[in-house]
Formats: sequence, C-alpha cells, structure tokens
Amino acid sequence: MKKINLAITGCLGRMGQQLIKSSKKNGNFKLVTLTENILVNKKINGIKLELNSEKAFKKADVIIDFTVPSCTLEILKIARKLKKRIVIGTTGFTKNQENLIKKYSKKIPILKAGNMSLGINLLVYLTEIASSSLGKNFLSKVFEIHHKHKKDYPSGTALMIGKGIAKGRKKNFFSLYGKKFLNKKTFPYSKKINFNSIRKGEIIGEHEVKFSSGKEIITLNHEAFDRALYSEGALTAAKWLVNKKPGLYSMRDLMNFK
Repeated sequence: MKKINLAITGCLGRMGQQLIKSSKKNGNFKLVTLTENILVNKKINGIKLELNSEKAFKKADVIIDFTVPSCTLEILKIARKLKKRIVIGTTGFTKNQENLIKKYSKKIPILKAGNMSLGINLLVYLTEIASSSLGKNFLSKVFEIHHKHKKDYPSGTALMIGKGIAKGRKKNFFSLYGKKFLNKKTFPYSKKINFNSIRKGEIIGEHEVKFSSGKEIITLNHEAFDRALYSEGALTAAKWLVNKKPGLYSMRDLMNFK
C-alpha cells in the first residue's frame, strides 16, 4: 500500500511535536514536510523546517494543521490553490473565519474538529442521545479537570459537551449556558448548563457530564492519559480524508454518527 505523504504545520508546537512522534509509528504515512510561520534553521528527522508556502506543500497528499486561526487561513489559501486535503485542529475562529473555511471546503476536502480524540467525540454523541432521551425533567451539569497551565475555562471540549446537551434538547446552546465555576469542590445543577473547571497538577484531561432527576443520576465520563490520543485521532482523520470529495467534514462524519 502506498504511503500518504504528510505535511505538519506548527511543527514546533506541543501538538506538532506529538504528531511527528505518532506519524513515525504509523505505517500509513510518510512525513515529507514540516513548517512553521517563522523561518527556523533546523532539521527534524532529517526534514528541514520551511515556511508555509506552495513549495513546502507541493509534495504532500494531506496537511495537518494545529496553529492559530490567522496562520490556518494562510495555509488554506495555499491548500486550495494546490488542491490539497487538510485536517484542521486549530480552534478559536471568528464567525467570519468559519465562513471562509466553509467557502474553501467547496474546493477541497477539509476535516475540522475542536477535539481529535475518538473517545471525546463519542462522549459528545452519547451526551446528545442522553439529553434527547431523558428530556426536560433531568437537569445537567459539566465537570472538567486540566493541568495547572491551562488558563481558559471551561475547556473547549466542555463547551462541545454543553452543545451536545443543547442539541439533544433542540435548544440554542447560548440560551442554555449557565454559570461557570473554577476550582469548586461542588457545584449545583440548574435548568441551564453549569460548568465547573479544576486546574491542578499535570492532568491531561478529564470530562464528565451528569444528568439528574432528583431520584437518579446518569454519568458519562472520559479520561485522557496520553496526549498521543489527539495526534492519533488527527492521523486517523487524515487517512480517512484522503479518499473524500471536497466538503467540510467533522469527526462525527469519520465515526459515522447520524
């Protein structure tokens, strides 16, 4: 089987470094391009780092991007011109930037996800089902723990879970967004969705959603023990995307959720 030529952007970042490690262990890929948004005179695994450019991406079958929104949009322009597939793990896009990504997806295949973990995406899907099935008599809340260096709260993944609750109820997420708490031992249920975030140690990530009727509680939980699960999810997405037509895809499509 022919290997997939892979380009990794933001290769000096935390996810970029993890992707390099995971791609070396994955027999489906041949790493051909590593880029950064500033010129760095360095080689990794014998590959010279390059700036994002047509020349850099010419040999790639698929690009995996974990950078920042402005950088992602520059890469998308090049990918569209070269007709290259791209997996986007970057987050924090504005509504206008999201619309630009949709526009590019009419020309090239794009898979975009706020979290590349297969387990997290399954958790969000199960949350939707639970929220829809249990109905308005059950209140819900979301709990998450991350390492002490993480500044934002709730996490992007906790918000994905919140959106899953809202989707199950057929409600707008922002109309259901309740209170957010930081480092609280306990926090209340509400008719809206409350979030509690803990920041301590070097914990990679734990997310939990609870549904309570007052008579019973249903709990759905995901714990991450190794950052490799995110890079491996991105590589799974890249392999899946190789045979797809232009369009905007998500991990939900990859996992064949309805």
